[in-house]
Amino acid sequence: MVTSETINGAASELNLFERPAGGERAILVHLDLGELPPEAAIDELEALAVSAGAEVVDRLIIRRNRPDPRYFIGRGRMEEIQARVAVEGIEAVLVNHPLSPSQGRNLERALCCRVLDRTELILDIFAQRARSHEGKLQVELAQLRHMASRLVRGWTHLERQKGGIGMRGPGETQLEMDRRMLGVRIRQLEKRLQRVQKQREQGRQSRRKRDVATVSLVGYTNAGKSTLFNALTQAEVYADDRLFATLDTTLRRLELSHGDAVVLADTVGFIRDLPHQLVAAFRSTLEESVQSQLLLHVIDASDPERAAGIEEVEKVLADIGAHELPRLRVYNKTDLIGGRPRVTFNQDAGVTEVWLSAVSGEGLELLHEEVRRLQGAERVHGRIRLTPSQGRLRSRLFELGEVLGEQTEACGDLLMEIEIRRTDLERLRDNEGLSREIELVDA
Repeated sequence: MVTSETINGAASELNLFERPAGGERAILVHLDLGELPPEAAIDELEALAVSAGAEVVDRLIIRRNRPDPRYFIGRGRMEEIQARVAVEGIEAVLVNHPLSPSQGRNLERALCCRVLDRTELILDIFAQRARSHEGKLQVELAQLRHMASRLVRGWTHLERQKGGIGMRGPGETQLEMDRRMLGVRIRQLEKRLQRVQKQREQGRQSRRKRDVATVSLVGYTNAGKSTLFNALTQAEVYADDRLFATLDTTLRRLELSHGDAVVLADTVGFIRDLPHQLVAAFRSTLEESVQSQLLLHVIDASDPERAAGIEEVEKVLADIGAHELPRLRVYNKTDLIGGRPRVTFNQDAGVTEVWLSAVSGEGLELLHEEVRRLQGAERVHGRIRLTPSQGRLRSRLFELGEVLGEQTEACGDLLMEIEIRRTDLERLRDNEGLSREIELVDA
């Protein structure tokens, strides 16, 4: 019988096979298959390793036409690393590619140290960074889904079940028990996240009723989203110059000019080859971006590989169904390249890019204005005529819009020049008795 205590402890107690104790001294390995610039790829792996707390001893770029089916990097390179592990006290080998369960197991047995592929390294970073209850649930779900895919042939220290009387061993029984425990725990986490998702949806519905737009910051990890979020909202969200410094989505009110306001959402950063388990587990968090009225795609202007980062962000946005939402590209860290704050226009004279520095604050007013303009597209500027009996409506116009001027005509009617959102005007027509026949006249 599988008890609840057994299920809840499965994630911490389950070992796929006997693994050496881990440490921090690490060698980085990138297999150059001609797909990406190898130096840029291993630079990103080093950034991930440092974010995970590893001390990088060396970086190896191995060129092959195809991965080795047994050791991924080939027997010769494996033996070279094996010698270095024994002499230099290497405690971890980090591979910048997904490894099959058998490849990871073969490398760990041969090297006698921990071997983590790219997916496991990112999962480890996420496990360290998660702070909120939802974030911890999402990371655990991603880890268990990844673990479930690597159970097969993992229990080599147990006798395998064989045919015939008296030949049945505990191996397959243990494997099936662990598979069942993982399945139960995964279903538990999915149900909990569904409840959290319902709570998020209730919050979105409340904002929609108040007609408050949501603007989400998205972008490649370490592009400076949290720093920009703090600069815009005067919040104190944790920000650091490392990959995946923050995971949990944070919402803050952003005051704009003319009395307008939006809800600004800081979301988790994206990265190349983001594990599918994480995309699936964080879907409820990423849903905040899908439900936004505007995406601010934050880009590191100082990154020489920023074009590749932009492409990866576009892929993830397409995967979560947010690729058709209006967006504005925000090039951050202009202070690192000696650039000046500016906006870039397209052929229709519309702004498509804002260049700024979240650290120095230069260019933030440009972004403020563009967010207001994009969210205020429904604002109308004109004159409206009120009768003497519509004093309540006049007060509401002062509350909701900007009254640019008013004059009383000889007949007693009041002619007001206003700037107001069209949605507020429609609400006044529905709730304050403003006649449908009365239309705004261009000022």
